[in-house]
Amino acid sequence: MVSTLKRVLVKRPDAGFAVEDYKKWHYTGPLDIAESQREHDAFCEIMSKQGIEVLYHPEPQPEHADSVFTYDPAIVTDEGAIIFQMGKKFRKGEEGPMERRLNELGIPTHYSIHGEATVEGGDTLWLDEETLALGQGFRTNVEGLHQMKEALEPIGVKVIPVDLPYFFGPEACLHLMSLISFADHDLAVVYSSLLPVPFWKELKERGVGLIDVSEEEFNKMGTNVLALGPRNCLMLENTPVTKSNLEDAGCKVHTYKGVEISLKTEGGPTCLTRPILRV
Repeated sequence: MVSTLKRVLVKRPDAGFAVEDYKKWHYTGPLDIAESQREHDAFCEIMSKQGIEVLYHPEPQPEHADSVFTYDPAIVTDEGAIIFQMGKKFRKGEEGPMERRLNELGIPTHYSIHGEATVEGGDTLWLDEETLALGQGFRTNVEGLHQMKEALEPIGVKVIPVDLPYFFGPEACLHLMSLISFADHDLAVVYSSLLPVPFWKELKERGVGLIDVSEEEFNKMGTNVLALGPRNCLMLENTPVTKSNLEDAGCKVHTYKGVEISLKTEGGPTCLTRPILRV
């Protein structure tokens, strides 16, 4: 999650992002497509200036506003991509375009989630190179857990299930990564009020220092931090206390304006990116 990011896949907002019925998508208001594109361009420029190769996912997806959140339809392993099946019904169908784009980029498909299983990328959190924590909630189900084990255990990766709280129910977007982001191998921002106790203990046993985010800043996605490298972070500009706490812990923090692309749509900097290569 925190090794130096070298290649990342993003999807620039297009006409399909500016949905008329924003409430159906659980967005908080109508979206300004021109401003969304300006915000997204500035977001990508920050990464480019850090030496990260920013690649685009250009295939139009007019029925999939959430396809800008490229983190969720797949994950990339050393053996290739694992293509997911989305738990949110309006996101079903993003998987095919993502697989095609990854294959175009020379990333083979290692495994495809199938049948009744659902997995979303926001529920996948690498604890180290050999351990993946997998959220169990409304987006990723038990069959998804079984298939992730089937995909990962043969290549030496252990999958740890993490039960998620009900929160605001099936329509809300609560992933495991809504509650935690790593800033370094031994440092994470968390919202401990919703963090399961066994998982909190797992983090402490691993020696991970925890920066607790307030309720106010949790509601502004203060726990959604993208590590560009160890203690080199990218986050929304509206969470100053979390930013200050990260800086006090020795982190360099970049911020972006994400009113349209993040705050209205429940998707922060990790959601907007699909890391392809870290070294």
